[in-house]
Amino acid sequence: MEEKEMQLVVSDAFDHKGNPANRTRTGGWLSAALIMGIEICERLATMAIVVNIVTYVVGTMHLPSATASNVATNFGGTSYLLCLFGGILADTFLGRYWTIAIFAVINALGTCMLAISTGLPQLRPPPCDPETSNNCREASSLQMGVFYVALYLYGIGLGGIKSSVSGFGTDQFDQKYDREKEQLADFFNRFYLFINMGTLLGVTVLVYIQDKVGRSWGYGISSAAMFLAFLVFLSGSRKYRYEKRVGSPVIQILQVLIAAIRKRKVEFPPTVGSLYEDYTQGPRVFHTNKYRFLDKASIIISAEELATPNPWRLCSVKKVEEVKMLIGLLPIWATTIMFWTVYAQMGSFSVQQAATMDRYLGKFEVPPGSYNVFLFGAIMITLAIYDRLCMPLFRKSKRKEGLTSLQKIGIGLFFAIIAMAAAAVVEMRRMKIARAEGGNIKILPISAFYLLPQFLLVGIGDAFIYAGQLDFFITQSPKEMKAIGTGLFLTTISLGLYGSSILVITINKITGRHGRRNWLPRRINDGRSRLDLFYGLLAVLSLVNFGFFLVCAAKHRPNPAEKAEIINGESDLSPNHRQEDKV
Repeated sequence: MEEKEMQLVVSDAFDHKGNPANRTRTGGWLSAALIMGIEICERLATMAIVVNIVTYVVGTMHLPSATASNVATNFGGTSYLLCLFGGILADTFLGRYWTIAIFAVINALGTCMLAISTGLPQLRPPPCDPETSNNCREASSLQMGVFYVALYLYGIGLGGIKSSVSGFGTDQFDQKYDREKEQLADFFNRFYLFINMGTLLGVTVLVYIQDKVGRSWGYGISSAAMFLAFLVFLSGSRKYRYEKRVGSPVIQILQVLIAAIRKRKVEFPPTVGSLYEDYTQGPRVFHTNKYRFLDKASIIISAEELATPNPWRLCSVKKVEEVKMLIGLLPIWATTIMFWTVYAQMGSFSVQQAATMDRYLGKFEVPPGSYNVFLFGAIMITLAIYDRLCMPLFRKSKRKEGLTSLQKIGIGLFFAIIAMAAAAVVEMRRMKIARAEGGNIKILPISAFYLLPQFLLVGIGDAFIYAGQLDFFITQSPKEMKAIGTGLFLTTISLGLYGSSILVITINKITGRHGRRNWLPRRINDGRSRLDLFYGLLAVLSLVNFGFFLVCAAKHRPNPAEKAEIINGESDLSPNHRQEDKV
């Protein structure tokens, strides 16, 4: 009887009272479904904001097109950067449950404030059409200030939710129990499916409501949906499984760096066996000679130091090697940022292009922001084709696992090059018509469906690079640093969006020197606009970045930690010795 009860206990998980979690009363699909509701509502609101924000900033707040583009990319960049801090907060202090609960409320308050700021006439400048008039009054500092507070309050909530919701969902399944291990695999598929469902609803239904009914209605619906999801999430508190907090990996990284700096003048011992090992920390990670400076954090300088180890002065070989593994990911990390700079254009300049073109499909006028539905549709179709057609072919060959994570990343980067080249060609055609019409016409006689290639190509690239990055940064990170690996992935999106803002500002400063007209003027229909050259520059930068990626991918060696075999522990620490990673 006692043995049967032990089988019902989930190892390393607790219920809401802090007792060992019972398999029959906690976790499973019901708990996971209650958690997924938060993510669906977050994606619903986020995508409706991101893809449609430039039309509001240009059309209602009367800001220049380049400034509007930067508003969108800065918001996205900050939100994704906050995911990293949200993860640290969850791992170190709050735990995933309380992080989700607190930031869901903040998120809902942000959309509620957006509904108010876009609904009150006092918080908007007088109505005017900036596409046909040069005398439109820009929003005041107070009006933009209220809008920014609401926008970034929402972003703070987004960062906290996104950092923890997928992890808390996986906590509801026990990987040591075969049945739940299979359910966990299905959870990832369904989780990604629900994310895309929320995305499609956001860029279609909510964007339409914002454009045709009113912004405040669109944001109000998002706020109400998040409050409802929050209440549903709370209703499952007794059903959830909770993991014990293990501390933030950021602390470990800082400990290794600080300990190594403190001992920078200490001489290396002759052998690996002289370095500090702590066998209570779990499976051993064997020493490598990469980034040798960090090894100084493991040098024992006195018996007193060994008797009571201070982690800020003495770190085990395991901890040092884990930090080395993380550093080894940085070259690939750096070369993936460029894709997200390209991706940022789909929610900024591409939406502005659509706003100036004929968007009618029969008698129905497609909102400019809704053209991103083609991007997300391309993602879902690409994933379906790869899963249902390509993978069965791979399984019949010698490559049963399919494309590697680095190959997927490479394919995504390649599609970014083609997308920007196609965007440059379409913009040349659009501007030819704009110049022929004199530049003062609001809607040009050219179909917005000419923009489909850039949306579709970026979507195909996204399907490959998103899956490839997530796989790479999770599987190649040390076991205890999976969260920071996910954080690295999310920061590439953040930095890519920031990179777009920096590039826009830099291009306008350089091209606007000596009284010349810059490439990205106030209105993209201006006859002197050179958005085509901006897209062309992105294509060239993406090509150069692709070359760097190929070099870094060729030099990268998979994490050898799980494959290392016991050696004699007396390997040489001299500078001439190089212990190679095993693939």
